[in-house]
Formats: sequence, C-alpha cells, structure tokens
Amino acid sequence: MKFISECSLSKIISQIQNKELSPEKLIDELCDKLEKWDSMIKAFLPETNRRERLQQDLKKLYHKFPEPQDRPILFGIPVGVKDIFHVDGFETKAGSRLPSEILQSKEAEVVSRLKQAGALIMGKTVTTEFAYFYPGATCNPHNFDHTPGGSSSGSAAAIAAGFCPLTLGTQTIGSISRPAAFCGITGFKPSFGRISTYGVIPFSHSVDHIGFFTQDMEGSEIIASILCDNWNNDLPKIEEKPVLGIPEGKYLSQASSEILSAFFETVEKLKQKGFTIKSVPAFNNIDKINDKYKLMNAAEFSEVHKNWFKKYKSDYHQASIDLIEKGKSVPKEVLNNAIKGRIQLREELEQLQKENRIDLWISPSAVTTAPCGLDSTGDSAMNLPWTYAGVPTISILFGLSGELPYGIQFAANYYQDETLFKLIKRVV
Repeated sequence: MKFISECSLSKIISQIQNKELSPEKLIDELCDKLEKWDSMIKAFLPETNRRERLQQDLKKLYHKFPEPQDRPILFGIPVGVKDIFHVDGFETKAGSRLPSEILQSKEAEVVSRLKQAGALIMGKTVTTEFAYFYPGATCNPHNFDHTPGGSSSGSAAAIAAGFCPLTLGTQTIGSISRPAAFCGITGFKPSFGRISTYGVIPFSHSVDHIGFFTQDMEGSEIIASILCDNWNNDLPKIEEKPVLGIPEGKYLSQASSEILSAFFETVEKLKQKGFTIKSVPAFNNIDKINDKYKLMNAAEFSEVHKNWFKKYKSDYHQASIDLIEKGKSVPKEVLNNAIKGRIQLREELEQLQKENRIDLWISPSAVTTAPCGLDSTGDSAMNLPWTYAGVPTISILFGLSGELPYGIQFAANYYQDETLFKLIKRVV
C-alpha cells in the first residue's frame, strides 16, 4: 500500500459540529494532501488557486449561515464531483476532447442539494471518456501501477487517498461498485430514479444511476438521506440478523478463483457469526442478460451523442466510436425489449427473495482485484444485473488480497434503500 489516509465523513461532521475541527483547518489539511500526492494519483482535474477559492467559498457560507445552530449538516464539507456533472463555475469536459462549450448546461440537481446542505465543491474528479471505457490517468492509491476502476475513477481514488470525505459518481453498469471494491471504500448505488440525474451528461437514460463514495457507512447513510427522494428516517431498528442470499450459478462463476476464494472465506466467517446464508440459483440466463443490456446501452449512448458525433467524430476515442457505431444498428424492437427487461428482472429477483425468505443478496463487487495497468478499468460483470434491475446496492471493503482490496456488494429490493442500510448495519 503506497498511500491512504483516513477521511471519515461522519467523523468530520461530528468534529465540525463539536468545534473540534474548523472548516478552515479541514480545507487546509485536504489541500495539503492533494498538493502532495495528487500529481501521482491524479484523482482531481487540475485547478489553480483551489485552496484560495475554497476559503472564499467558505466565507460566503459563513455569511449565509452566521449562526452555528442554523448551519446545515454538511457545513464546510468539501465534495469531489465526477466531471460529467455540471457545476456552476466549473467547465464540464467529461474526460473528452470535445469543445467544453458544447457540453455545458445547468447545474446538476444533486450538486445543488449538496450545496444547500452546506457542502463546498472541492473540484472535478477524473472520469473515463463520457463515463465509458477510455480511461483517464488516475491510478489506484493502494498501488499506483493498478487501475482504480471506472468510470468514476477519480471519485473513488480521491476517497481512498483521503483527499475529501465525499465524492459523487455515476453507475450505468458498474462504475460505483467496482471502483469502490478496487479502492477499498464504500460505494452506494441507489434504486433507479431515487436520485435525480438532471444536470448530468447521460450515458443510457434507462439505467443511469447517481451514487457516491465515502470511507464510512454512517457517512453514506447521511448522504443518502439528503440526496434520495422521499427518504424515510423513521424505519424501526432491525434487531434480527438478516438472511443472506448468494446468487449461485453462471453469474457467480464469472468471478476469478482468487475472488471466489476470498468471497467464500468471508461467507464462512459470517456463518460462524450466526448468519443464515442460502445459495439460490439466480441469473440463470446471465449471458442473455449481459447481451441485452449491452445492446440497450449502445443504442442509448449512440442517441445521446448523435449530434455531437456528426460534427466531432475525430475527437472521440476509438472505444466510444465503436459503441456509438454499434448503437446505431440496434433495432428499435430490440431496444424496447431490453428496456422492458429491467422490470422483468427486478420482479424475478423479488420473487426469489420471497420464495427463499432472503433479506439481502451478497456477491463479490468485482470479478478480480484491481488489474495491473491503467489502460483498462476492469470487468463490470458482477455489477451488471443489479444495475439492470435498478435495485439498490452497497459495496463495502471486506479484506485485502495481497496489497489490493476486495469488496462485497449487498443488494436489496427496489426502493428499499433505507432497509438496505439498516440490514447491513447488522452484518458489518
């Protein structure tokens, strides 16, 4: 492990509220780390005078909330924002070579909500080109020779490196869960539609999810309550251990032997702690699910980029060009069938949970630990069906394989995001 630094969101919130840490000092500490290490990690897009700009933003925040008792929960907390979110005062490049002026739009609703809760914008984090496969320069803080995952590469690496306590990301296949696993942090992807995508450059309208990264579960739950529509904070405390389900079969066999060994070792430890764990055949048609999903993504990505692509094709990297060209040839009926398949898969998962009395699904967050090299962001096969179904997932660090982290992802029923957090507290 070359570099990692503690930066717990819930702890920092508590320290600021109890006047054990000032926002001014927090900004200085984070900027010191960023200036020392980010030339190697490359989690954030470069910005001159970041520290001075943040301190000026903080002064405006003090003016807006002069009385300590009136300050919102995220008062003075710097947040990293994936560079496909529009943020007032920042250009959006989306990891691309396209002219930034054609990409600009109104500020993302999720960013505005964080600002209203008192957050400051630490800066834009590196993303793969338009949140697809062509990677940026970000490396994994655990080992600089390895990928941090993607497409939310910079957002995940920034949390692992302790550059800020919260970052925003997106997931269309596995762009939160996989980087969270590779970087050894917590990554939350809510139910589809639970957090507004307004003001975010889309990838695939039918499955784009807004999510975020933290180092701590408690911090993630705080942010979920702020960003998720109609969040219910009044669920009763869950006393019983949840029954966990492993989706057995061809889906799980996509993971490497190294990951499966670590996963089942963790499963055995949970059994020893008294958890009931059931192996249930699921995703039996995973090859068809994967194919259908990828065609839908290609078709919708192609539609998003239709006008830009006509004029700026030469500015796209080949991976994006290939996906756009593939998407053009997807028949309308194939696309419509794939969109309908989201609900069908969601209902199948709910039925399996009812029949087998399962509270949560558990599976590896990625097929491997973070691969060596920065020319790829890894395989999203472990994440794809959960994203397709639109159910909420959380990826959590469960150990190290050598010097690299591996994670387990937990999935609950659609729109049971609050229950997901409550149940996981009984597990970790």
